[in-house]
Amino acid sequence: MLWAAYAVCLAVAAGGAVFYSLVLVAARRFRRDAARPAGFTPPISVLKPLAGLEADLEENLRTFFEQDYPQYQLLFAVREAEDPAAAVAQRLIARYPDRDAALIVTGEPPFPNAKVWSLHLMAERARHEILVISDSDIRAAPECLRDIAADFADPRVAVTCCPYRAVPGPSFWSRLEALTLNTEFWCGVLVARMLEGMRFAVGPTMALRRQYLEQVGGFPAVGEYLAEDFVLGQWAERYSYKAALSAQVVDHCIGAERYSYKAALSAQVVDHCIGGHPFRANLTHRIRWARSTRRSRPWGYLWQVFTNSLPFALVLLAGPAAPLTALVLIARVAVVAAVSFGLLRDPFTRRYWWLVPVADAASLVVWALGLFGNTIVWRGRRYQLLRDGRFRGVA
Repeated sequence: MLWAAYAVCLAVAAGGAVFYSLVLVAARRFRRDAARPAGFTPPISVLKPLAGLEADLEENLRTFFEQDYPQYQLLFAVREAEDPAAAVAQRLIARYPDRDAALIVTGEPPFPNAKVWSLHLMAERARHEILVISDSDIRAAPECLRDIAADFADPRVAVTCCPYRAVPGPSFWSRLEALTLNTEFWCGVLVARMLEGMRFAVGPTMALRRQYLEQVGGFPAVGEYLAEDFVLGQWAERYSYKAALSAQVVDHCIGAERYSYKAALSAQVVDHCIGGHPFRANLTHRIRWARSTRRSRPWGYLWQVFTNSLPFALVLLAGPAAPLTALVLIARVAVVAAVSFGLLRDPFTRRYWWLVPVADAASLVVWALGLFGNTIVWRGRRYQLLRDGRFRGVA
């Protein structure tokens, strides 16, 4: 029995070494392809759904009022006028009277994905062809919209999404999550892009061509999907378009630390702030993501075990395959350097690199929990995930 377990660890560790090699090639290819034509600046409408008073919300939103872009519209949406996020948005609209900005109150959504309902109502008010969808926890450098718009110089591109680096809050668990996103998650995206092309999109910052959105039936067409961003990217090829991975890197702030915001501006990236949740809340939302990914890409989810190969490799120290542990460790260090340091320019991982093995172990546990179960908890409500990626509320 022990030898069987050792053999499994050996197989996963060997597969992980191969995967890390692919990541290095994929990262280099993304660097090569990242150049975009400068000077393409079509008018843009930015859609920002809001819900609640998140940490540093005003700072996050303010960066979108200060974009270095010739013509763009800002639209915000809240479910209820009493939402404290509405007051923040209104205060910023008043502070920047020269900006074309407005706030929409959506009311109760008619389908499970409340975010999509907000996007639908904002899209009806949007005046421009390019729609940028950005979550409330995103911080953007002044050049952000210019870099995103450059992707649409190619008329075949219907969807583009931005790589993001996670900026954690004060909790230990948010730090582990940030390390996972910055050193593991984007490895899988880059390899998938290299092997099969971008047949998907990932939030929290993406952009759409309105013509494509209308062809698929508008936002209501994805109102019952949990991962609407993934689906909109997946459908692009069906309508003779393609999805792209932008050269613009954004910061995903998990309750952002101040140094990360300053680094983002100097590095011309945007911050995605994920919230510094305690253990239980952090685990709940990570399991929601994991189960959503499993429903969206079932085979891809199974292969994710190789992105978590370091814990398996460490087990090999107890047997004859110990040299493979050293190979996996070296490959893991190279991947962190290439993706987190090189592409994402992440100051947080530079500071806490020594926690990467712990983050890998925690990520493996989340992956295992995501293999089972079809229910998730989102904003205090329980939902059932269906096989095709749609979801519905349960009592």
